[in-house]
Amino acid sequence: MTKKQRRYEEDFKRQTVRYILEEAKSVAQVARELKINENTLRGWVKKYKKEPEISETQTLRSEDHEVRELKKRIRDLEDRGSQYASNDY
Repeated sequence: MTKKQRRYEEDFKRQTVRYILEEAKSVAQVARELKINENTLRGWVKKYKKEPEISETQTLRSEDHEVRELKKRIRDLEDRGSQYASNDY
C-alpha cells in the first residue's frame, strides 16, 4: 500500500517558513505542530528563506533582538546610575 503524497500551496509554504523564522521556533517543533515531515519543512526553509520578503523577516527579527538587548543594557545602566546617585547623598 502506498502513502498518498500531500501537496501544499506555495503561499502556505512561504507562510510556514516565515512563521519558523519570526517565532524562532525549530523546524522540528513546527513539523510536529503542523504534522508535516521535518525534512519537507527543511526543504521549504532552504528554498524560501532566500526570497527577499522572507529574508527581510529574518533580518527584522535579528534587529528586534538587538533592540531588546540594547533596551535591557540601558535599563541596567539606569539602575546602576540611580544606585550610585543614592549612595552619594
